[in-house]
Amino acid sequence: MESTSTKVDVCAAAPQAHPRPEGQDRYTISEVVAFTGLTAHTLRWYERIGLMPHVDRSHTGQRRFTNRDLDWLAFVGKLRLTGMPVADMVRYAELLREGEHTFEERQELLEATRRDVRSRIAELQDTLAVLDHKIDFYAGARRAPERPCA
Repeated sequence: MESTSTKVDVCAAAPQAHPRPEGQDRYTISEVVAFTGLTAHTLRWYERIGLMPHVDRSHTGQRRFTNRDLDWLAFVGKLRLTGMPVADMVRYAELLREGEHTFEERQELLEATRRDVRSRIAELQDTLAVLDHKIDFYAGARRAPERPCA
């Protein structure tokens, strides 16, 4: 078993290569749109509802995203794929901003989401088995010789 001191938070590491190195990572909203596939409207909405941490602004008021923001957006994308409700994602973001004393509550939120995902996977596997059975039935029916009507 792995000791706690050797565990690494995979969200702290970059999930994919960043377009720019640390220190030169000031992206406009249009660059983030191009990189993430999210819309500018979605990015602004994430910020407005508290899902996005504070985004720095230029002297002209334009948003300036960082590599850390890109990593966060990638994580939020994974949470969206799990089907986690937006309210829970916002709660997770709030807990994250509150600090380390919220580890247990964050873990509980993620564990509940994992249970939901596993349940959905089981439902999908059952559905897949039904589809496979029907496909096999139709494939077998085409191979069977036709019998003349009596």
